[in-house]
Parts: sequence; structure tokens; C-alpha cells
Amino acid sequence: MHLILAQTDTTVGFLSQDESLLARAKGRPENKPFLKVFSLFKQMTQHTRIPLKHRTWVRHAHRTTFVIKNQAFRYVAESEHARLVDRYGWLYSTSANESGKGYDSNYCKEKCDLIIEDNAGLYEAAPSSIYSLSTSKIKKLR
Repeated sequence: MHLILAQTDTTVGFLSQDESLLARAKGRPENKPFLKVFSLFKQMTQHTRIPLKHRTWVRHAHRTTFVIKNQAFRYVAESEHARLVDRYGWLYSTSANESGKGYDSNYCKEKCDLIIEDNAGLYEAAPSSIYSLSTSKIKKLR
């Protein structure tokens, strides 16, 4: 597996199915979990048990990350980013920067194996909203 630099649905991101590649690129501990991105709702529900009460919201949310039992995930549908994720089934994702620092295009391009860029280029944008879900509660984290 390789490390991909691409525009995600929110900002520039590193993507891979190998968490250790992401950890090395960011310079952060390997035991810290990464966000999992899915382009198919059915596949996401096979990896994560989403409480029935929240399924409709998760399916239709845009630019939103959800956390259930310390597992972060995002469902992206019908976008350029979704087409990229669809090729792999799912991908780990993180912002494209060194841990604790801002986006530096030269740093990111050195670290990745594959760069996917469209006419709009790679750009920083607002991060996703993050919600923690339990069977009965919703808590906004960001």
C-alpha cells in the first residue's frame, strides 16, 4: 500500500490503508488511531456498529466525522473524494501536515508516494465537525 496525498471532502489529506505509513508521515505515535473513510454505507456498517437512532443522520451528513467507542469514521458519498475511496473500499485519513504543525506542501509531497490533484489543486479548508455517538446521546467534540 502507498501513502496518497489528495484533496479530501474537507481539506488536504494523507490517505492509506496502512496506519503505520500515516503515523510516520505525520511523526506521531503509531498507537494513536486514525479516521476511517468509507464511500459505501453498507461497507461502513460492516466495520462499525452505528446505533439505529443515528443511521439516517450519519448517512446524510456532509463534512462530518463520527466517533463511536474511540473509533472515528466518515461516510463520503457522491464526490471526487468518494470516487478515490471507492477504488480501495475504505481508507485511513488524516490531515496532510506534520503532527502539531500547519500544512506545508513541500513537506507533504516529500512524504507521499502518490499525489492526486485536480484543476482546483490542493488547498486547506475548514476541518470536519466531529460528533461522539452513543446509543442514546450525541456530543459535539468539534
